[in-house]
Amino acid sequence: MSHTSPRLALILTTASLMAAVTTPSAHADTTPSVPPGTEPSASAPVTVDPADPDLKLPEGATLAEPKVLDIKQVVEDQTGDERREDTNADVKFALQAEVLFSKDSAKLSGESKARISAIAAEIKTQNATKIRVFGFTDDLGSSAHGDVLSKQRANAVQEVLDQELNDSNITFEVRGYGEQYPISSNATESGRKKNRRVEVSFPRGEN
Repeated sequence: MSHTSPRLALILTTASLMAAVTTPSAHADTTPSVPPGTEPSASAPVTVDPADPDLKLPEGATLAEPKVLDIKQVVEDQTGDERREDTNADVKFALQAEVLFSKDSAKLSGESKARISAIAAEIKTQNATKIRVFGFTDDLGSSAHGDVLSKQRANAVQEVLDQELNDSNITFEVRGYGEQYPISSNATESGRKKNRRVEVSFPRGEN
């Protein structure tokens, strides 16, 4: 009967996990294979020696590239109108469309500007200069209409951020993804409400 050493089991388990979490980067100009903002953001500080005799991998097998998994903290207000996600690399705000706009409109409400101003203040705190503003809709109506509306809404939010920040060193990536990348089920109105959103994300502590 063969026995696997604890060290070998740990290394193989780690290799399997690393291979499982590796995801391709999202590309906004083409059809992304993963939701935007989920790209790998850090490399592992520990070097793994593939020649270590204790690894005993099958012939021809290789270890996956080591990765450091992002630690994500999510805070959502009680109404669900606003959501903040923090990782070791990025900050992301998601605002529900109903908080920002009237139905089927890209005109910002008065209340929405105060929320966007608060996001601008956090961008200044993080010294971020690369900001992504992405719009999303539910799957009601035509896909083409959702694409246009989500882009118009992202543009509206970006314009307020630009005014608030007033910094020529800042660059924006503004996209409208329509019904792509739902974060909840479109089968219910509560789910569709969550999917109708604008996300603002930027690197943490960029200098």
